[in-house]
Amino acid sequence: MKKIILSSIAILFLCSLMVHAADFKKTKIAVASSGKTENASVSNRATRCPYYLIFDEKGELIELVDNPYADASGGAGPSAANFLAKTGVTMAIAGNFGPKMANALKNNGITPFRFEGSVGDAVKTGLEGRQ
Repeated sequence: MKKIILSSIAILFLCSLMVHAADFKKTKIAVASSGKTENASVSNRATRCPYYLIFDEKGELIELVDNPYADASGGAGPSAANFLAKTGVTMAIAGNFGPKMANALKNNGITPFRFEGSVGDAVKTGLEGRQ
């Protein structure tokens, strides 16, 4: 009987580890950027940045996106958050988030993360925070 209980506990523990590993693999980070490379500065404005650089769970750049809401006249924060959600982003990094964008990100299951520095350093720090 003890062997069955211990085996069951071990199986549950391994299943739990596999679930957490699967969640980590799904990490997708969008960084609000002032430029098109990892050496660019993180934009101070999450909503009105010129570009979003998208990285995978390994920290590799997988996509560069022009921000379609950079010049929007109104509602840019929630619109940008919804746009990022549609790309599958799980974390957004910027120097600052307006309250409307921060709320919209959270409502979409995206973690807002404030960072000042280079895009590359932001991604490294964001990934370290996910471990």
